[in-house]
Amino acid sequence: MSFSMNLYYSGEKGNAKAFAEEMLSGGIVERIKKIDGCLRYEYFIGLSDPETVLLIDTWRDQKALDEYHSSPLMSEVAKLREKYNLHMKAERYIRDEMPDKDRSFIRK
Repeated sequence: MSFSMNLYYSGEKGNAKAFAEEMLSGGIVERIKKIDGCLRYEYFIGLSDPETVLLIDTWRDQKALDEYHSSPLMSEVAKLREKYNLHMKAERYIRDEMPDKDRSFIRK
């Protein structure tokens, strides 16, 4: 069963944004997206807290995420986290089908 992780990277003086930008410009994100089982890997910056960047990554299953966590790519990510002195909060979400009554609020 697929699931998503919301990872909140927080820092000071724009470090979280700089981290995400280096992840993108250094090609790490593109390499992560090519991992078998990675379904989504995107960064977002909130309007209410510019010192926090949200990563939403979605994985086919726990095995795919475990393989990523044990890969050399994870070491590269960890080094960048240290470089930018980031702190993290994590949330995990299991995909659920939206009830029909809620669909009426979604504009397509």
